[in-house]
Amino acid sequence: MAIRIVLAEDNYLVREGIRRLLEAEPEVDVLATCEDRESLLEAIEEKRPDVVLTDIRMPPTDTDEGIRVADELRDTHPEIGVVVLSQFLDPQYALALLDRGADRRGYLLKERVRDLAQLVGAIREVAAGGSVIDPKVVESLVAARSHVDDSPLADLTPRERQILEEMAQGKSNAAIAQSLFITERSVEKVIHGVFLKLGLTWQPDINRRVKAVLVYLSEEGARPETPRSL
Repeated sequence: MAIRIVLAEDNYLVREGIRRLLEAEPEVDVLATCEDRESLLEAIEEKRPDVVLTDIRMPPTDTDEGIRVADELRDTHPEIGVVVLSQFLDPQYALALLDRGADRRGYLLKERVRDLAQLVGAIREVAAGGSVIDPKVVESLVAARSHVDDSPLADLTPRERQILEEMAQGKSNAAIAQSLFITERSVEKVIHGVFLKLGLTWQPDINRRVKAVLVYLSEEGARPETPRSL
């Protein structure tokens, strides 16, 4: 069955462009399009979609409506996934989206809309209960953290850093193994090593480890003295 989508975007041209792209994709079914927070909430109640694809800023305040709707859905409809589209590389928006968990949440830069396969892939992953974080957001976090004095990232091997970035995007061990042409067992061993070096408690759940890694990368300061768990 096609993944049922409600799309929210206040810019008419962008909204129609995304709608037409998605309607050409048999894997998804666009149930409704919305231009503001109120119409989005109404469409969610009426259509009960599998995934909401929403801009981060919409009327009435043009601030963080997409993030707030995603947060509200944790209480009202936890089974509905949310993919937030944003033009902002600032990682704090992504962290706000994941504040209450990374499962069924995705954060993509709007430029990804041009790559239909990537956009649909994110929708598919979120609909299945996973999480997706834009690679550019992860790269910016790693780069910023790498310049912190005494950063544990300096102790990571090139392979460990590569896998750190992959898992921060929400990829499973199997997906990482396929991407890097190594075994899934090798990926698991490297991840164990990464968490040990970063002072993080091992997280077998993919969505929990996504949040753990992103929170770690967003922090400033020296190496933690004791392992932390999120």
